[in-house]
Amino acid sequence: MKILILCTGNSCRSQMAHGWLQSFDKSLEVHSAGTEPAPRVNSKAVKVMAEAGIDISNHYPKNVDRYLNEEWDYVITVCGGANESCPTFSGKVNHRIHIGFDDPSHATGTDEFIWSEFIRVRDEIKRGFYQFYINEIY
Repeated sequence: MKILILCTGNSCRSQMAHGWLQSFDKSLEVHSAGTEPAPRVNSKAVKVMAEAGIDISNHYPKNVDRYLNEEWDYVITVCGGANESCPTFSGKVNHRIHIGFDDPSHATGTDEFIWSEFIRVRDEIKRGFYQFYINEIY
């Protein structure tokens, strides 16, 4: 099973979703990419996932262009921007779906509030992708 998770920057939500989905089933081939990749994975995303026992510290943002000619069982967008600007894949895509989440990197306020947003979104991504895994793959 080959799955591509897309976001705009590929620095936060798509990386967390990638980490969760891979943790549910090591036999899945999971990749993530962005329509406008950031320079690096958000450090708070790495930290919040490590707190949950998932290591994404070796992940790095990639441009979706590198995957356009491949075949995919699922292409999943996790942000509205990627959903709206999702490029046309010249390779075969069996299922294209959207599972949207807020971007915790846009949270403002106290350090505690921002951290709580990362935790909230991390946990929402876990639930959303576990439901996807159970309903679509398992």
